[in-house]
Amino acid sequence: MAAMTRTARRMFELLEPICLVTFFADECNEELAALGHRGYWDGYFASRAAPLGRVPAEVVHAAFYSFADGEAARHVPKAWEKIPPEASVAARERGSAASLRRIVGAEMAASPGLLRAADLTTKAAISAPTEGRIMYAGMRTLEVPGDPVARLWHSATMLREHRGDGHIAALVGARIGGTEAHVLSAIAMGIHPPESFGRIHHLPEERLAAVMNGLRERGIVDAGGRFTDAGGELQQRIEDLTDELAAAPYEALSPAELEELTAVLEPITAKLVAAASK
Repeated sequence: MAAMTRTARRMFELLEPICLVTFFADECNEELAALGHRGYWDGYFASRAAPLGRVPAEVVHAAFYSFADGEAARHVPKAWEKIPPEASVAARERGSAASLRRIVGAEMAASPGLLRAADLTTKAAISAPTEGRIMYAGMRTLEVPGDPVARLWHSATMLREHRGDGHIAALVGARIGGTEAHVLSAIAMGIHPPESFGRIHHLPEERLAAVMNGLRERGIVDAGGRFTDAGGELQQRIEDLTDELAAAPYEALSPAELEELTAVLEPITAKLVAAASK
């Protein structure tokens, strides 16, 4: 189990920059805007939640977990009224694949290494149980693209959603809410004060103060807005459990395939990291 947990962490490090083009590069947002989505967050909620179908905002809020009350409801189901979910998710894939192809360059995009990375990533991504994994299960209902670049992005994103579902389970088990999770992440990244973190800084001051006070009362955060010893240990336990819960897909690959996947992903990831996935 320890070896597979380490594998899950390493695969997260290698695959996350592939997934981040969706959020950091221009092409995905441009594709979604061309459909008629008004602003980044309309496109984000409409396309990421699309594999779940036309579910109400309450379901999207529960599945995404980390957004503040009311944030999902500002975008769904309104964003689907004139633009079908299927169109939004297809635009997301097109834009993300275009970003990935641009960043890695034509030669790498057409290389045997990228093709092998797509094949092995897909083998892992379609192998895990879906029970308790709502976002992953939604992604599993989508057709896997034939194009290797699109397939690599798609399968990496499936694995990201699988990991995210497990991370939410770890947070719920630790009684850490969505906004609290952002505070813990900010502290772990060295952002101070944690309330200035970009994912939560827009929230009402009273809401952020209540979250910080609650974490202080539980002994997780100190008066200066940094981890207590107990808080640091809790954050590490959550991360360790997230890695453990993310390991299942990689059990479908042999040790030789895992070694090969690491080798073929490393140069791809290096290009994406150098470009900050944008």
